[in-house]
Amino acid sequence: MKDEERKIVLTILNDEDEYQSQNLIKLLKAAASANPDLVFSYVGVEQWEDFADKFEANQKTKLPKMIVWNGNEEYFSVIGVESLDAEDQGTQISRFLEGYREGRTERKTVKGPSFMDFIHSLVGIRTVYILVFIVAMMMLIQSIGKEDDMPRVGSQDAVDHAGSSEAESSRYGLEKKED
Repeated sequence: MKDEERKIVLTILNDEDEYQSQNLIKLLKAAASANPDLVFSYVGVEQWEDFADKFEANQKTKLPKMIVWNGNEEYFSVIGVESLDAEDQGTQISRFLEGYREGRTERKTVKGPSFMDFIHSLVGIRTVYILVFIVAMMMLIQSIGKEDDMPRVGSQDAVDHAGSSEAESSRYGLEKKED
């Protein structure tokens, strides 16, 4: 594709396997034989959602949508023929090609990956599960650590500590005063 000098007429469909899409593909093949200076291709949003999204085509866009792509960073949308209606698509394809050749186009840039798209791709349900697990483990470790620091009432350590305090105070001459 990189060595190809011809422009690509890309038709973005909802689903390549639909009956209506199959009829449109036949029309595109006929247009390809009549226009050898262009490469005709199609892609289904259902099959290639990420690729189609680069051309501002998704489930919310009116499809099928036709563009002329140079294979790199820019593509052209023909003004007045942004999408095809269900009836007489052959005529609409001819009007699209005529508008492109006459220069009635709007130049656009392929939407590349943005930082927010990268963040959204990282944040999945697995990531949420991992974060919840890590926070729960940290809370469990903290609660166990706090229990070890607190002396237990009535335990042997508390009794030994109390007895050693009295012995230390008498050793240093600290005695309890009685009134």
